[in-house]
Amino acid sequence: MACGSCGCGSGGCGTRTKNIDTIGSKIKGCRNNGTCGTSGCNKLNVFDWLSNMELPSHQRYNILEVRFKGGRKEYFRNNDLLDLEIGDAVIVDVPNGYHLGHVSLRGELVRLQIIKKKITNEEIRDIYRKASAKDLEKFAEVQAKEMTTMYRAREIIQEMQLQMKLSDVEYQADNTKATFYYSADDRVDFRELIKILASEFKVRIEMRQISLRQEASRLGGIGVCGRELCCSTWLTEFKSVSTAAARYQNLSLNPSKLSGQCGRLKCCLNYELETYLDALVDIPKVEKPLLTAQGEAHLQKTDIFKKIMWFSYDTESTWYPLSTDRVKQIMEINAQGGVVESLAEETPAKPTSKPKETDFQQNLELENPEKLVDREKRKKANRNRKKKRRPEANKDRTKEPKKNKEK
Repeated sequence: MACGSCGCGSGGCGTRTKNIDTIGSKIKGCRNNGTCGTSGCNKLNVFDWLSNMELPSHQRYNILEVRFKGGRKEYFRNNDLLDLEIGDAVIVDVPNGYHLGHVSLRGELVRLQIIKKKITNEEIRDIYRKASAKDLEKFAEVQAKEMTTMYRAREIIQEMQLQMKLSDVEYQADNTKATFYYSADDRVDFRELIKILASEFKVRIEMRQISLRQEASRLGGIGVCGRELCCSTWLTEFKSVSTAAARYQNLSLNPSKLSGQCGRLKCCLNYELETYLDALVDIPKVEKPLLTAQGEAHLQKTDIFKKIMWFSYDTESTWYPLSTDRVKQIMEINAQGGVVESLAEETPAKPTSKPKETDFQQNLELENPEKLVDREKRKKANRNRKKKRRPEANKDRTKEPKKNKEK
């Protein structure tokens, strides 16, 4: 859960308090080493890469980015030129009241964001003041009612049998308005529900429908990759994801593996799609089986980056790997009405006779005549030794039968 001391309950903490008490060895602030569960102090955080290029206070850009609960960000004008830093709690102007948020970005980056999002000056409201200790205490009391309000509202929705899912409740800092975030497949008539909620909680009620991706972004969680959800940490624009992205990447069309926690296709399927599309340019499209003398070979699998394609026959269970060049060659032969002998690539002709070792030695000796002379000397020495040993061997043979006779 988010903590009130570091401001994560209102959308994120820029200070990320991690002071350690030397006496009790306890971590102050959010007590979670800088992150508050799935919502996180770094939820949709932005790195100010222009922080070292600051201007004097009277020359600074007077519009700041303020973050609220769930990572929601809006822009407000600092007309009073308050000395505000990232993470400071401020009281801002909202329709029919005021709200408390935390400064998440300032300086020239805010100017670039406003140009990118095409925000007009009429949409930008003012910053009243820095939040005092009394404002923070009142805001913490208001936040404490959000969970009980959400549980009670869910009971009312269940009693009225409305087809909608209530995911979050956000109270305004002045305790005059409550925003209920819900998701639904079809249009819901909640006019009677608003009357019951207004009489139950004594505040103005606003029902805001969000998509399932936005719901997962607000609630947060851990993905199958072991990291926090992209939509709850840095992803702000949700692009459409189709099953074609999974087909291009040779992924099995298993809904349980391709779906995220929101129940929709994972946003990360689009991350590497362009790389796969570039690699698929060199992969031939095999619409028909390859014709060989052994039969028809059907495509079973394709390794896009290694450019290897596996084929198999109907009568066999063995897969034969082929390079893309070989597949193109076979397809060209089949297009001309021909049939190849086998899927294997044609190997170059082998030499008719293997060079003998003696021929190799003779070639070396011809190149080095000194080695040839030494070889002849060794041969003569061996012959002389054999001649000397022969008469002695003959004498021994003649003596042996005489001994046998004596016996």
